[in-house]
Order: sequence, then C-alpha cells, then structure tokens
Amino acid sequence: MFQVKRPQSTLSLALNMLELTFHASARKVRQGHRNAMMAIALSVFQSLIFIAFFYVMFTVLGTRSAALRGDFMLYLLTGIFAYLTHIKGVQSIMSAENSTSPLMQHAPMNTLVAILSSAVSCLYTQMMSLLVLLLILHTVFTPLTFYYWPGALLMFLLAWATGCAVGLLLMALQPWMPDVVGIVQLIYIRANMIASGKMFVANMMPSAMIGFFDWNPLFHIIDQARGFTFVNYFPHRSNWEYPLYALLVLLIIGFMGEAYTRKHASASWSMGR
Repeated sequence: MFQVKRPQSTLSLALNMLELTFHASARKVRQGHRNAMMAIALSVFQSLIFIAFFYVMFTVLGTRSAALRGDFMLYLLTGIFAYLTHIKGVQSIMSAENSTSPLMQHAPMNTLVAILSSAVSCLYTQMMSLLVLLLILHTVFTPLTFYYWPGALLMFLLAWATGCAVGLLLMALQPWMPDVVGIVQLIYIRANMIASGKMFVANMMPSAMIGFFDWNPLFHIIDQARGFTFVNYFPHRSNWEYPLYALLVLLIIGFMGEAYTRKHASASWSMGR
C-alpha cells in the first residue's frame, strides 16, 4: 500500500527552512570550537590586536591629530571592525558547503541553507564580538558616545552584507577556477587593508586620491559610519546608496552564478573533474 505524501504549505516550508538554517548556523559557530564563546573570544582578541597595532602606528607616526575630533578609539573601531566584518563575511560564504559537498546528500539540506547559515553564523559572531568590544572600551578605557547609533549599526550590517555578497560571487566561481579564485580572494583581502580607507579621513583626502578608493563599497561604508558616529563629521566624499546598490547587484549575479554552478555540478565534477 502506497503512502501519499501531502504537499506542505508555503508557510510550513518557510518555517522548516528557518529551523534548518538555525541548526546549521549553530553548527557553523561551533565548527571551529566546541564552545561558541571561544569563537567570540578569539574574534574580540583579533579585533583588539588590530586596534592596538593601529593605535601604536598612529601614535608613532604622530598622525593622531589628523584624525577626527572626537574619541580616537571610536575612530579606529569604525574602520577596523567594519573591515574585519566585511572580510569575515567573504570568508564565511566562500567556506560554505556547495552543491558537490557530501552534506548536500541529506534531503532537507540545500545550498541556500548552507549560504544563509554561514552568513548568519558570521553575523552572530561579529555582533557579539562588537558588543563585548564596546563594553571593554567603555568600561576600561573611556565612555563611548555615538552621535546616531542606529545609522552606525546599519553601516555595520551593510559591511557584513556586502562581504557576504562578494563571497557569494567568488563561491559561484570557485568550482570553475579554484586557483584563480583563491588568488583573487587573497588580493581582495590584502587590497582592502588600504583601499577600505580605514586609516584615512575621506574629507581630508586630496581629490586625486579619491579615485583609488571610491570604487570600493567598504570605503563608503566606513566613511558613512564615521558620519553617524561623530557629531562633528559630515561625509562629503561618500554615500550609503552606492554600497546598497552594489550589494543588490552582487547578490543577483552571485545567486545566478551559484544556480548555474549547481545545475552543472553533477555533470562537470562528479565524474572526476
């Protein structure tokens, strides 16, 4: 006697996907460390190392006075943490399970859940790290004040989202040219050490230099975050619309590329490519 499987409603399918994404995200957070708190602690430690390095560098070079009028630690934090969150987003999506992963053999699992869980786990780790870092800076060093914290938070989310979108695009290309994509990822991460503009104040940069930076959505995000953070800084060389449009374009191209790769994966790579 055959058992007839009843079709599930759209709401039921959505709830099942959310539940699966939640469990996959928890697995991702614990993938490197059994204790999720250890992953957050390492992220905070990495951020503190970056902040300490740039603090010493600015102090030795005597360029602290060239920064914004306001809390110098916030100036460093708005640049460094946005950069780290963006890069973590790229790396998390690129490390997500693709269509050729053995995990995809399990029926409920699919590449969309893998991508979403990687993005959510990255956001969770970075958000918790940011809160812990702000607490440490606020209680140990000096009280922190944001001019408009919702805007600064939106820029943080935009840095994470654009990083995930870049990672999605590279993930779609990776099975076709793994060596080239690996080099491109390395160049992108290294280039953003400078091209993100986290060490500069955009309003003070010469016009001839802006062209080397304004192509980068992260440059706009960091500059806008500083505009939302400091009461006396008004960004004139950047806008938040450009990163948003870049995010939408990258997501569309990335999902189209991932769908094409998933469609041809079984024919191209399962036979020994």
